[in-house]
Amino acid sequence: MDDFFINSVCKTQRNNATDYRKELPQAISDILTSMDDERCFAHIGDEPIHFSTSVKEMIDKFRQVLFPGYFSSEKIDGANLVYNMGQAVSQLYDILSEQIIHVLRHDCLRYGQACSECESCGNEVALKVIQAIPGLRISLAEDIKGAYDGDPAAKSHDEVIFSYPGLFAITVYRIANILFNLQVPQLPRIMTEHAHSLTGIDIHPGAKIGERFVIDHGTGIVVGETSIVGNNVRIYQNVTIGALSLPPNAGEKLRDAKRHPTIEDDVIIYSGATILGGETTIGARSVVGGNVWLTSSVPPDTKVFIESPSLIYKHQGMKKEQDHEYPA
Repeated sequence: MDDFFINSVCKTQRNNATDYRKELPQAISDILTSMDDERCFAHIGDEPIHFSTSVKEMIDKFRQVLFPGYFSSEKIDGANLVYNMGQAVSQLYDILSEQIIHVLRHDCLRYGQACSECESCGNEVALKVIQAIPGLRISLAEDIKGAYDGDPAAKSHDEVIFSYPGLFAITVYRIANILFNLQVPQLPRIMTEHAHSLTGIDIHPGAKIGERFVIDHGTGIVVGETSIVGNNVRIYQNVTIGALSLPPNAGEKLRDAKRHPTIEDDVIIYSGATILGGETTIGARSVVGGNVWLTSSVPPDTKVFIESPSLIYKHQGMKKEQDHEYPA
């Protein structure tokens, strides 16, 4: 009885699925028809877009080279350092040049651009990025020291390197920024969006960010494309350094305009603060408090805070609930 019931149910479910699958050819036909709709986007017959897995592989290889011994699969010591670094750099160059060539070829073919000799250009740009690694290591070392010096919870520089999402996002940004400044299309933004997906920290590769940049906690941070951030700046979670809302169809007109704020040296921005507008400047050594909303400039050596709200406390367990207001 039980076997008969089970077999009947399984057959019913199989028939039910078959009935639905019969509708798929028409759905497929409708989707193919929509390919001719100019209001929609399709990427048919063009050079394939690169995949996030290869971008992840490239970022992982960058970290092995930037932080020798931290993210390698085997122990590195004096006996194998030269060999290991040679292998890692050679592999990184091959991955990076392939990615750059790919995006250059993609844009050339898809948008009908003049030939840029993508093979030669991609190899040249990849070499320039590799040659920039010693300076990049120094910049990241300052970011690490800034995070450690300003965070009593950090027990060592190693802890910052291994576990701080802010440093991961900054590392990817600094690599992507080099590629962005070398006018490599698409790849820099894909890299920073990969970091964004892992950390919740959204830094556009076009932003200009100085030394000893520290992101504490980090979730929900946004730094826009034309932002300028000075040296020794510290920001906390849910901070937005963004643009004012644009009217419809204004994107093309303002595409190259400065739309995001300037944050000068030694500024601290606490959690939840929102700073908007290309003409907005936060002066050096200023402090922007939590949940502050700014669309105008702040002079140097200024503290900006929201007035403390009144809190309401409701005391439980009494015959009649009593409300008291206290200043926060």
